[in-house]
Amino acid sequence: MDYSAMTLEEIKQGFQYDKEQKIYKCNYCEQFFEDGQIYAMEGNFYTAEHAVAKHIEKMHGGNLLQLISADSKYNTLTHNQKELVLLFASGSSDKEIAKKLGVSEATIRRQRFTFREKAKQAKHYLAIYEQVFGEKPPVENAIIPIHNNATCVDDRYLITEQERQHILETSFSSMEPLVLKNFSSKEKKKVVILAKIAEQFEKGRMYDEKEVNDVLKAIFDDHTTIRRYLIGYGFMERTRDGTKYWKCE
Repeated sequence: MDYSAMTLEEIKQGFQYDKEQKIYKCNYCEQFFEDGQIYAMEGNFYTAEHAVAKHIEKMHGGNLLQLISADSKYNTLTHNQKELVLLFASGSSDKEIAKKLGVSEATIRRQRFTFREKAKQAKHYLAIYEQVFGEKPPVENAIIPIHNNATCVDDRYLITEQERQHILETSFSSMEPLVLKNFSSKEKKKVVILAKIAEQFEKGRMYDEKEVNDVLKAIFDDHTTIRRYLIGYGFMERTRDGTKYWKCE
């Protein structure tokens, strides 16, 4: 799940409103609900906004569960913290939680205090960030987004849009059809090149190895190297036996 383009409210509620299409879209699947329509669900009738919330609760177990269990580099909660958060959300008392987990009430209170302080810290940081970066920087200075399945996030991903355009122009002899001149050994260039190549695969589609090779052969002679790096850098995944490949979201 890419949260970078969402507002805090959209992340918290689990859906977004598309003003152009006038639809409410679930953050976790392709389901959408048209504004102005009434939806019958479980014997009741709901507006589109309430229907998408009901959908998230029924089909995805609720937005909180999705946020807590998200496989994202931004989700840094430990297993124990996730369990605690769900218990706090259930409305259980500190005494009930302590008994369930086999710890003292004081331990649970300290954890509750820690969560609260971290939230305050996050708000303070967000306020600073929005003061500094709230206004969009010039396009050429904007840092390009990091894909969700990046396996090792470090300086190689600190790439501006201007750098990205330069790498694309110097690395590919043709953009349509896509033809790669050389696969650079420099990490930043690899990231940009692989991201561009990954765009040639359809989201949600399963490919066998031959299909993947056919796509890559048209782009670069050493298709096996490109295929290996697409997997290694988290742009694609495959089954253990290597028979099926798919593009990461």
